[in-house]
Amino acid sequence: MYLTGFADEAAKDLAGQIRATQQLGWRNIESRAIDGTNIPDLSDAAFDQACAQLQVAGVKINCFGSTIANWGKDIRQPIDKDLEQTRRAIPRLQRIGVKLIRIMSYAVIPDAALHEQQEDERFRRVATLTRMFLDAGIQPVHENCMNYGGMGWSFTLKLIERVPGLQLVFDTGNPVSTLDRTQPKPYPYQSAWEFYSRVRNYVTYVHIKDGKMNRETGKAVYGWPGEGDGDVVRICKDLISRGYNGGISIEPHMGAVFHDPTVANDDQSRFATYVEYGRRMEQILTGLGAKIEK
Repeated sequence: MYLTGFADEAAKDLAGQIRATQQLGWRNIESRAIDGTNIPDLSDAAFDQACAQLQVAGVKINCFGSTIANWGKDIRQPIDKDLEQTRRAIPRLQRIGVKLIRIMSYAVIPDAALHEQQEDERFRRVATLTRMFLDAGIQPVHENCMNYGGMGWSFTLKLIERVPGLQLVFDTGNPVSTLDRTQPKPYPYQSAWEFYSRVRNYVTYVHIKDGKMNRETGKAVYGWPGEGDGDVVRICKDLISRGYNGGISIEPHMGAVFHDPTVANDDQSRFATYVEYGRRMEQILTGLGAKIEK
């Protein structure tokens, strides 16, 4: 088992992301944005510079947290942008040796019934993207986020059934603020443990965030791992008992949130929060008997 994280929550620039990773004694970053820009969208010069910085520091990118087919993409729009982004991403990920890429299954169509979510088209597109990455030696992992597969465990299992080669990254914090469409209306919020326990046979990567839902504001309040409703300790204990040997990637959402620019502390606090979160997560895992690669 190894530890990594969305280091753009520690710092916007790659130098700061590397510094936070090294301060934790880790060797990996799950890259999402460098100076606010995804890897495929960096200029050639900026990408070359990033590659050089990583090599000098001895830090690797273990996974790319892409926006491909994510909650900002409408299944009713053409697939062209996702195909273009995939074609740009593949040679860059191959160059820096990235073996995992996070993808999703397009935004939920607002106010549409479950049978009107264009399942077949989603399966077709995700299968196309999955095959492109697999053919390039990169494993796509689908996240239970604000997308079709994130509506509930049964929707994720449909994706697995219909998309050969697709694997899962399970995020412990997303169920906290996501309605459970496997239940009748009015939809309750999901149980992280139930979702995980239903799909765990296909989980090859894990995101850790934790929080509680504020029913008055309708927003999740994120906090330290193990202190919210994300069943972090229970899920990690189960992973360890099952011999899980993959990555555990922290995504605190406490000092910065990629898709919510209103959540941003000053740079020093943001950095310190990320490092403290990583230390706490490592303590949880070692306390459960995990052997962590350094």
